Amino acid sequence: MLSKNEIKLIKSLKYKKQRYLNKMFVVEGKKSIYEFINSKFVLHKLFSIDISEFSVNNVVRLSKSELEKISFLSNPNDHLAIFKIPNEKPVNKNNLLVGLESINDPGNLGTIIRTCEWFGVEDIVCSLDSVDCYNPKVVQSAMGSLSRVNITYLDLENFLNSESLNRFGTFINGESVYENKISTDNGIVVFGNEANGISSNLRSLIDVELTIPRFNNKSYPESLNLSNSLGIILSEFSRKSNEKKN
Repeated sequence: MLSKNEIKLIKSLKYKKQRYLNKMFVVEGKKSIYEFINSKFVLHKLFSIDISEFSVNNVVRLSKSELEKISFLSNPNDHLAIFKIPNEKPVNKNNLLVGLESINDPGNLGTIIRTCEWFGVEDIVCSLDSVDCYNPKVVQSAMGSLSRVNITYLDLENFLNSESLNRFGTFINGESVYENKISTDNGIVVFGNEANGISSNLRSLIDVELTIPRFNNKSYPESLNLSNSLGIILSEFSRKSNEKKN
């Protein structure tokens, strides 16, 4: 049974300030919860209609109507868990990194996290004004990948300035990612805000400007969805990296 304090806590975790004050966030759905349980994340409490689905401590059985009171989903799943936000881990600069500037859309960030894991990217560095990775919509769309991809929030301009990395950026006008002779397994690929792209401050720090060429003769669509663009770019980096090894 849910207590009033538990309901209050869970509802408060919808907001970034409360997530970081409590150092906790919410995960919904059996598959995602399993992935977090089997990772280095620490489970605080699990709420479930069927507790036999999980062999962990700190499980609370509740009814469907009780779950609907605390779920952030329009169609609640049968399980909701609270996990502890871990301490920040160092960025591994020996592998390819993805940099994100001023990303606003939670769904985009979640999809980006999942896509990065698919292509073997273990670290994402985000500007301080990017959407929080523990936002419920990010967690939901990342579908468990957040439990394995390290997300770090920092001053992206200072990071690019201070690190001796190969710096790639994505722009509407740049060199075709298919024609550029990418010859690195490390470095950082920077993606900008959904509406405005990479800012002029960061653009001045980019070594190689890349673009995904349009394969039609029209002037539309004007651009690709951010997460789609990231998938295409990482696919090409991966392909060229594999060619170099073989």
